[in-house]
Amino acid sequence: MAEMHARLSGISRSGGGGGGRRLSGGIENQIWNKRRSMHCERINEEEKEDINIEISQDSDSLSPTTRLADFDHLSIYKRHHRPRPILPRSSSSPNLIDILLSDHPISLNHLDPYPPHSSPSYPQQKSKSSSSSTKQMATLLPRPDSFNVRTRGASHIDFKTATTGVIGKSMRNELSQLVNTVQDSQTRKAFDTEMQSFFYLFTRYLAERAQAQELDWDRIKSPGDDQIVPYSSLSKPKDSSALDKLAVLKVNGGLGTSMGMTGAKSALEVKDDMTFLDLTVRQIEHLNTTERVDVPLILMTSFNTHEDTLRIIKKYANQQLRITTFNQSRYPRIFKESLLPCPKGANDDKKNWYPPGHGDLYNALLHSGVLDQLIAEGKEYLFVSNSDNLGAVVDQSILQHMIDSQAEFIMEVTDKTKADIKGGTLVDYEGSIRLLEVAQVPSEHMEDFKSVRKFKIFNTNNIWINLRALKRVMENESMDLEIIINPKTTDDGQAVIQLETAAGAAVKHFKGAHGVNVPRSRFLPVKSCSDLLLIKSDIYSLEHGQLVINPSRMFENTPVIKLGDHFKKIQQFQKRFKKIPKIIELDHLTVTGDVYFGRNVTLRGTVIVVANEGQRIDIPDGCILENRLLSGNLNMIDL
Repeated sequence: MAEMHARLSGISRSGGGGGGRRLSGGIENQIWNKRRSMHCERINEEEKEDINIEISQDSDSLSPTTRLADFDHLSIYKRHHRPRPILPRSSSSPNLIDILLSDHPISLNHLDPYPPHSSPSYPQQKSKSSSSSTKQMATLLPRPDSFNVRTRGASHIDFKTATTGVIGKSMRNELSQLVNTVQDSQTRKAFDTEMQSFFYLFTRYLAERAQAQELDWDRIKSPGDDQIVPYSSLSKPKDSSALDKLAVLKVNGGLGTSMGMTGAKSALEVKDDMTFLDLTVRQIEHLNTTERVDVPLILMTSFNTHEDTLRIIKKYANQQLRITTFNQSRYPRIFKESLLPCPKGANDDKKNWYPPGHGDLYNALLHSGVLDQLIAEGKEYLFVSNSDNLGAVVDQSILQHMIDSQAEFIMEVTDKTKADIKGGTLVDYEGSIRLLEVAQVPSEHMEDFKSVRKFKIFNTNNIWINLRALKRVMENESMDLEIIINPKTTDDGQAVIQLETAAGAAVKHFKGAHGVNVPRSRFLPVKSCSDLLLIKSDIYSLEHGQLVINPSRMFENTPVIKLGDHFKKIQQFQKRFKKIPKIIELDHLTVTGDVYFGRNVTLRGTVIVVANEGQRIDIPDGCILENRLLSGNLNMIDL
């Protein structure tokens, strides 16, 4: 607006277009006649340097760090109405002076652009002749048909560009209010750092949203042979000395809500009365005692699981193992419509917050001090995996390969099956390796992404990281990971979004980063009760906390198990199996409807059990089902 004032006064400004030419008296009078019709008058103010927030189509146009300062110095144009920040200008936006000189009538929309929910605190400036109309703000708009010359797409982009600065300012004010709700100074400082990290992510999201850049699918290729190394080609280490340089981190922030759990998922009993955490502790303790090394266990918790985890690990006090816990970030959910945070205070209900994905690992490691602690202890490598992946055990061959190849980052991948079509995959993007997640794929290319022919592998989220390289990247470079927009709906039906990142996306930031194609046995996640049935069955046995496939199993692949909605929650699952069936010779099992299994049931070949609505099937104790279809009328049909 200051630039418009300069134009109207005939003053030349840098970047304002123009060569110091003064408007003729006739044109100037015409302008002021139109301004008087809007009940505005000349305001004599000193020359000030304009500070414009602009987002061009260039990819580096918005720097979140510099924008934070810019938001505090918005130029205000003085009028009888409520002041507002300068709107960004773009080449396709109509020139305000042209609007004023046009024959189209100008409408004054006296609207408060900020609802009570946001209430950003702009500095209030009043002109000499200000009146009660300062409570309202006038928006200059030409008649809608004057925009016909602009394409709809360009108008849409310009609108997003124009609102980005305002949205960023509003979010920053809301976050400042959140920080001010914390009374303790030490806690407030930590919370402020967390909100700054969130705001940086949010401004990146706004910039990408305004630019509307999409993935160039033609530049995506399957990774080359030098980017994916077969596990079979790795050599065995000569000794175990490298283990003293290793630490193990488990991502332990999940609740298991999809399985009907309310506490930490890692506390679920999965095999022989042992939980996920029990198995992990048993594995690393066995490694430390047999190899005479000191591999610590690090648990990254979330605000959902931290208290549960601290209570659970007390029982491991006498184990030959050091356990360290740290909490990942807690970010506010964002209302989709207003792009403002859901919580009103730092202690608001948990439903208004979210852990921002395992990509937050690097930021949380740095700010918690755990990264520096590990390096000070002489640790050089970190093995990261999800706590519910029972196949993710320490592998000395991969560790040795990392040392020999001097790779700073290794991602374990495995061959894709029909069950893995939505899993992220490593790709070659313009000669460098990248992680491609399903959320990044344009809808018209979704079938290509799911195709096993083009993308034959997927990410297991088992990651090996050089700790010194991680510290270098975090402190001297940047760890900008691709933003994943996760839409959610609150209990009261409001649409919200969560801005998340994936840990594997960091592959592009490290020297010599590549994938290792590992056997399927290193990827045994428990995401559903169908997975849980497989793990609990006689297909697997335990050796020092590690799952080992039963040697009596004639086939290398495990059976396909599909349990219906009646088995979806863990409480229902436990109630419907008096005892886990014997499935050592099973190929495929599908169960739908109200079905209960007795004790000592044996399933072989292909077994399908279907209870129609309103019917119930009870499979009796000691029953053997081999290649059978069991329907709701209790008839058995040979397959």
